[in-house]
Amino acid sequence: MNKLTLLTLALATSALTASAQRNTINLKTWQFSRDSVNYKPVTIPHDWAINGPFDKKWDLQFVAIEQNGETEKTEKSGRSGALPWIGRGFYKTTIDLKKLPKTAVLEFDGAMADPHVYINGRLAGHWAYGYNAFRVDAAPYLKKGKNEISVSLNNREESSRWYPGGGLYRPVQFVTNADAATINPWGCYFRTESIGNGKAEVSICTNINNVDKTLSIENQLVDAAGKVVAQFKYGDFDAQGNVVKTLTVDDAHLWSPETPYLYMLVTRLYRNKKLIDQTQQKVGIRTVRVAQYDGFQLNGVSRKIKGVCLHHDLGPLGAAVNKAALIRQIRTMKDMGCDAIRTAHNMPSTWQMEVCDSMGMMVMAESFDMWIYPKCKNGYALNFKEWADKDIENLVLNHRNHPSIVMWSIGNEIPEQWSEEGRNISKHLQDLCHKFDPTRPVTQGMDRAEDALKSGFAQVMDVPGFNYRVHKYDNNIKQLPKGFLLGSETASTVSSRGVYKFPVEASDSKTYVDGQCSSYDVEYCPWSNLPDDDWRMQDDRDYTIGEFVWTGYDYLGEPSPYDEYWPSRSSYFGICDLAGLPKDRYYLYRSHWRKDDATLHVLPHWTFPGREGETTPVYCYTSWPSAELFVNGKSQGRILKNPNTRLDRYRLRWNNVKYEPGEIKVVAYDYDGTAKGEKIIRTAGAPARIVLKADRNSISSKGEDLSFVTVSVVDKNGTPCPTATNNMKFNVSGAGKFRAACNGDATSLVAFNSTEMPLFSGELVVVVEGLRHGTAMLSVSADGLPMATLPIEVE
Repeated sequence: MNKLTLLTLALATSALTASAQRNTINLKTWQFSRDSVNYKPVTIPHDWAINGPFDKKWDLQFVAIEQNGETEKTEKSGRSGALPWIGRGFYKTTIDLKKLPKTAVLEFDGAMADPHVYINGRLAGHWAYGYNAFRVDAAPYLKKGKNEISVSLNNREESSRWYPGGGLYRPVQFVTNADAATINPWGCYFRTESIGNGKAEVSICTNINNVDKTLSIENQLVDAAGKVVAQFKYGDFDAQGNVVKTLTVDDAHLWSPETPYLYMLVTRLYRNKKLIDQTQQKVGIRTVRVAQYDGFQLNGVSRKIKGVCLHHDLGPLGAAVNKAALIRQIRTMKDMGCDAIRTAHNMPSTWQMEVCDSMGMMVMAESFDMWIYPKCKNGYALNFKEWADKDIENLVLNHRNHPSIVMWSIGNEIPEQWSEEGRNISKHLQDLCHKFDPTRPVTQGMDRAEDALKSGFAQVMDVPGFNYRVHKYDNNIKQLPKGFLLGSETASTVSSRGVYKFPVEASDSKTYVDGQCSSYDVEYCPWSNLPDDDWRMQDDRDYTIGEFVWTGYDYLGEPSPYDEYWPSRSSYFGICDLAGLPKDRYYLYRSHWRKDDATLHVLPHWTFPGREGETTPVYCYTSWPSAELFVNGKSQGRILKNPNTRLDRYRLRWNNVKYEPGEIKVVAYDYDGTAKGEKIIRTAGAPARIVLKADRNSISSKGEDLSFVTVSVVDKNGTPCPTATNNMKFNVSGAGKFRAACNGDATSLVAFNSTEMPLFSGELVVVVEGLRHGTAMLSVSADGLPMATLPIEVE
């Protein structure tokens, strides 16, 4: 840590300690080492492995994936991302304290993995699970002057089925107070008890550490305009240091995905009427209910969940959490019509939940991927018996005040689902969730329906969740007294952005020599299905309450159907690729989930040299019921969606089109035959210039703010070149820096921090980070093409 940072921390600590107020420092600047000898400066959040290099030797697993129906062990070269995340890592930082606080807590939002925390060389705390938040009482170990905080981490081989990352990949905070009595945020809750007639009844629990008779508290609920709409002062503490009060909010604004209204809950603690502590937290007023005939209800209104599953990695940024990247993710999903995410298969970050709160995204917050029975040699099963209850407690206490969370998940495809032991564990973990939060239902994803129903494993759950096997839904529901079920994991359709394979045929086992999957969106895995299959059950069965698609984005690791193929190091399941670029399937979901908004998407591209005269099907994903296709002005027929077929109920397909260079045009029509829109795709010539398009042209100089710039090439007429593979070179000058790049190719071994990378299907993404006030200039070049530049304002 440099001298300026130390001085800043010291001044902030001494100033706020003198006023006897809570002081929170984000510990961002650390020293990092893989050998505990040679250290280098890093900024937290940090993922030590994301820059590679990619190599099949990292965590090479020789296993049979039972969840995929495998019985014989084979080499799984990219199962956990083929990045160097295995082994130990060490972090240290220094805090200078001019005066010792009465209370001091280190708050870790997650540390991968098995973190041991030392203060001045003494072990102060330990947590086993890398995905969970935990707190360390630092006060007994501090001294006046400089204090060294160090964290040792250990990632074991074969401890994950996907890329977990490594390091202090989520924020770390140091919270102090000069008084021994403090507000305990994890002991406080805000609950909506009822809504109706424009009013809401809310209960507020305030929990205080080290209570005595000189203390009193105040709660204020403040609306978005800064007006206090409900408040409470004083009150008696119970034996646990709690004050619980129910308040009425008039003209209550309800939180929902469509209107994510947030209030600010201000809590103040006084000693003899002198303020000694204060906290603020954004909260929302909303109710959640699931019932047989009403299904899933938010604020008393029934709706079917349109959700996606998300792993925690952020593509080229790795596991290091970043608000700008999270906002981009949620914005893209919402534009598709998605209204919920499942944090599969791990506990979410606080930043992710704050983004979901503010942007209006419902959340299923998940906990574990395994219990006692291991799915991989060194996975969470080693810790379950000792740590599961503590992990559930931290999950719920840390996140229960986020309005975005609408249900908890206690597991995913747990092998114990066939047994009485598994049923008992389910009930126990569900009861724990209810103990700390009685307002939300609990679920888990089950993949062996017959076993789970026979043992009672499924029936014990508030919300029975089934992964895939939609053809079993009708039999499942007959054995579920609650009368509803959730598609907790659906689809697992696979595709590579902009890659089209021929002949086009639906298949659950297709692979190709290049390690890619077809973007015609008709390929899936043996245990799964197509989006069309899920929608049929969601639309035609009242007992279904929604779905969570596997997955919203590609993620590092688990490269099915290429688990044994090298090089392949990331998934193909995503509706968007690893760079965050939408695949064709994005528009298929948008056409179904946003029927009120015009969607008109046509595939494939129309640049296939050498395919002249060969059958090249054309698909249209649209919210309109019919469309007509023209190839170079000649009609290929007007067709109508057919609800009686598997692939034509939600798509429009011309299966016998012969490829000829030129232009294809699709005109969409409503039920009255009125033309509502058209889409034209032209055959591209040779690349002539580079095009740069930023998701944001202005970013902040604070908080590692990012701009994601899509890089593509067009021909001399401005037509995008969809098959271009030009090698692009990047440079960022001025007020920003180059952070990463990604082209979405699951088989690419180019490191994400490389300043050159080939286009994949004509596109890639460059990530620019703001550093200081001014203009950051991104320059992109390629052999034979004029350089392109893009200014990004840093404020």
